[in-house]
Formats: sequence, C-alpha cells, structure tokens
Amino acid sequence: MKFDFSKKYNRETLGGFFIHFLLSISIIVILVVIYFYVYLPKVTNHGETITVPNVEGMAFSKVVSFLEDHDLRYDINDSSYSEDYPPLTVLKQVPAAGAKVKENRRIYLTINRINPPTVQMPNLIDGSLINADAVLKGSELKRGKIQLVPGPFLNVVQEMKIGGRKVEPGTRIPKGTIIDLVVMDGGSNTLPAPDVIGLSFEDAKIPLLGSNLSIGTVTLLSDTTGTKAVIVKQNPSPQENIKVGDVVDLWIGEPGTPIEDDGADEPDDFSQDDEGDN
Repeated sequence: MKFDFSKKYNRETLGGFFIHFLLSISIIVILVVIYFYVYLPKVTNHGETITVPNVEGMAFSKVVSFLEDHDLRYDINDSSYSEDYPPLTVLKQVPAAGAKVKENRRIYLTINRINPPTVQMPNLIDGSLINADAVLKGSELKRGKIQLVPGPFLNVVQEMKIGGRKVEPGTRIPKGTIIDLVVMDGGSNTLPAPDVIGLSFEDAKIPLLGSNLSIGTVTLLSDTTGTKAVIVKQNPSPQENIKVGDVVDLWIGEPGTPIEDDGADEPDDFSQDDEGDN
C-alpha cells in the first residue's frame, strides 16, 4: 500500500496544522538562542571590559590618540578654567579612571579654557588691607605689591593698580590677575587706645572699629559657655598712643580671670652686687 505523507499531514488537517506550528516555534526558538547567545555576545564583546585610563592633567592633543590606542572614544562636554593647568588640558573625565567599560565606550572630557573667565574689579578704596585680602581672594584675584604713600590712615587702600596702571572698580579683568595696592602709611597721627576691658567682644568692636583700628589675635582664656565673657586684657593697653589702623589683640575670659605675666618686666636674678661677691 502506497503511503501518501502529503495527504496525511496536509495543513488543512488538524495533525498537519500542529506539525507546522511546532516546526515554526522550533525555528523561532533556535533563531532567538543564536541571536542572544552567539551573535550578540560576539558583537558586544560579552564579558570583555576595558579599564578606563587616567587622562586628567593630560594635554588634549595627546588624549585623542591615547584613547584610541585603548579602544575608547571621547567627547568634549564641558570647559572650565584652572590656573594650575595649561590651556587645553583635561580637567575632568567621566567615567573616572579605573572604571570598567566596554570597548569603544565614549569618555566625556572637561577641557581647560584657553582664556580665563573675567570678573569685575572689586572696590577696595577706603577699605583696610585685611579686608582687601579677603575680597581679592573671594574674587579669585591675587594681591601683588604694596606701595605706601603718605596719608593719615594706616593700611587703608587708596588706589588699585595692574601692571603699574590704575584700575577702576567695576572693570572686567581676568581671574587670577595680580592687583597691586597703594595704601596710606598712617602718617604721624596718633590716638590713645580705647579702653575695652570689661566689655563683651561685640561691644568692644564698636570703639575699636570706630577708631579705625583692626582687631588682631583674639585669645580665649577659659571655657565661657553659659557664663559672661568679657575682655580681660588688651594689647596695646588702654590709653597707650597708637596709630590709626594699628592692630589690637584681645584676651577673653570670665570677669576676674587672672592673666599670666609674660615676665618682661620682672627683674633679672643676676645683679652687679652678686657679681662683685664672686
């Protein structure tokens, strides 16, 4: 008897339908397995990683070939400025050095600008030299030479210069510029030091700063938490002749706190009579 397979398993029969359905499912499963476990790992280098090298501080001209040699790519996504590095130097990288990435991963770079950003020249005129230092530092500027000129106030800024030329407040200048200051020498004018002993630190500021004096070192002699803290010593002493702009050091403690004598006024143990006895 002749067996006709095409008729027995024809698609139009129920058995033929299931046979073709199972064949289709098998082919799809085989293709999925090949794609995810053979093709995809091969094109993505599954299980293979590269350690990101450190390119921070490296000149950009060298970074390009350096990353290519490590099978990595780059992209400049930002720029900043630091005076500690030459222009066109890599300041930052993402991912960081030491990270594990795939081949051809893109490394994002922050490059040091060629020209520094500018800031407005702050107004230092009629301010103290101490204040000028703080303001210049906050504006990312540097203090240069100090030129003394005759004037009644000590260490009070009279003029600002860049490279020997006067610069006006508000002028746009590059960050990191060196600013020379012209300050008064205080002349020969003197005044008695105000007496701030017994006052709180905040109250002592009023006569000191009002006399155009600067507060120097402030020493805490004891733990004043929960107690009344006052000025128990000052140098120069009250009523001592000083110049405008001079510095006054303060010692703070509870009222009546003993002050150790520095021994400057104590007599020497060695005397002429003792020498004669020898």
